[in-house]
Amino acid sequence: MDTNVEVKMIDVEKVFRDKDEKMARRIPQFFFNYLKRVVHQEELNGALTRFKNLQNLDFITAILDFMGVIITFEGLENITGNGRILLASNHPLGGLDGLALAKVVGQVHENIAIPGNDILMNIPNLASLFIPINKHGSNVQNMGIINDTFASDKTILYFPAGLCSRKQKGVIRDLEWKKTFVTKSRYYKRAIVPVHVTGRNSNWFYNLANWRKRLGIKLNIEMLYLVDEMFKQKDKNIHIIFGKPIPWATFDKRFKDIEWADKIKAHVYQLEHNKSIEFSV
Repeated sequence: MDTNVEVKMIDVEKVFRDKDEKMARRIPQFFFNYLKRVVHQEELNGALTRFKNLQNLDFITAILDFMGVIITFEGLENITGNGRILLASNHPLGGLDGLALAKVVGQVHENIAIPGNDILMNIPNLASLFIPINKHGSNVQNMGIINDTFASDKTILYFPAGLCSRKQKGVIRDLEWKKTFVTKSRYYKRAIVPVHVTGRNSNWFYNLANWRKRLGIKLNIEMLYLVDEMFKQKDKNIHIIFGKPIPWATFDKRFKDIEWADKIKAHVYQLEHNKSIEFSV
């Protein structure tokens, strides 16, 4: 084992200095101290140092054990076939749900890929699992990466909402599911496996998101607190239900792809109450 692996440490102040050093000098130290607590800088750096020699699924297992997360699942037989599949899941937590899903799926499929997550894709130990989509790059660049992944033999873990779930009218649910996973799955002939993951963030997180929206603030400031929300999941249970695969040929011209996406989303939430339900329109 190589004990000299260089660890990329999290440094909130350095992030600000690298962006704008003059601005960083004007920010009071108490603000940086607050941010360090919010992102759990000391705890995260301790974990990164402790598990520096672990990669990919081994690293994920270590982090989940460190968090004391208990994972249970049903319907694993629905992802054991030989065909190429895409797993379309709701996104209740914004971080740990992706790790939990990767750990379980990794028991069946060694070669998996996950579209970039703002938190997780910047951890070097997970680099080869995530599709390195540059959100600030050109659409051509992004589509090239996505197309190559869909054309590969990798099993894709996909969160069509992009963002973690929000609370609207008292119900915690994903925002709109984007149509890309339907369009690409049909083109590259991948069956879609619907997946439901249990979990929720704190009321504080949802209230912050709703107030931010009411005030007309476009910047998703609540995302700053996702790491803190992740630590609130310590010692909790995450339950995963794998539904029955939906053949790619299902997604014909009866509906637009955005409509198919919405129907799959509705089906995913039905799985929570009926794990054996089949997709129908």
